[in-house]
Amino acid sequence: MFDPKSFDDIASRLAGAIPPGLSGLKDDLEKSFHAILQGALGKLDLVTREEFEVQKLVLAKTRSKLEDLEKRVAEMEQQLLNKEEVFSPSKEEPIDD
Repeated sequence: MFDPKSFDDIASRLAGAIPPGLSGLKDDLEKSFHAILQGALGKLDLVTREEFEVQKLVLAKTRSKLEDLEKRVAEMEQQLLNKEEVFSPSKEEPIDD
């Protein structure tokens, strides 16, 4: 999911920020930073760009189908309303005496 070189680069930068007096711990800290970064990013629920693009296409296709179905339902509702108007008995006006 992530480029291991990115972890190495970030861990190296963090270790490079360690004060000169603690340079003996630099290698250990760099390894620890690397492990911490991998663990933290591994816990995130992330997807690759490829997976994202696939889901984006699926969503667009689904949205298009939904719009088509909404139009069809509206047309069917209109047809039913038109049929009800044709077959409904006409209202008679009351006769005034």
